Amino acid sequence: MLANCVDTMNPAKYMCHRIPERSFFIKGHQFPVCARCTGFYTGLVVYLIFNLFYRHPYDLNMLFISMILMIPVAIDGITQYFGPRESTNNLRFITGFIGGIGLIIFLKIIIRGILSVL
Repeated sequence: MLANCVDTMNPAKYMCHRIPERSFFIKGHQFPVCARCTGFYTGLVVYLIFNLFYRHPYDLNMLFISMILMIPVAIDGITQYFGPRESTNNLRFITGFIGGIGLIIFLKIIIRGILSVL
């Protein structure tokens, strides 16, 4: 009963499936998120740090680029889900990293658009 209660208190379970075969391990300890989510979160953080030093306009070109950056993670996830192939953790991380950069650019453009209307 206590183990089940502790599991419901773990916020990481709502952010990722945490399947062990799709996660990285360090010294026998599983990461709190899978390889793809690790890539997403790493890409988000790296881009935000990069953006502190190098600014660029958030226009329709960047919106298009952000969508292109999310294509590899979609292809990797869809082809793995429907079974033509099994992805590797390294590929999941790389496509997640690229997708994370695309996602944060996309979100920044959408949020700026919403805030400019308000």
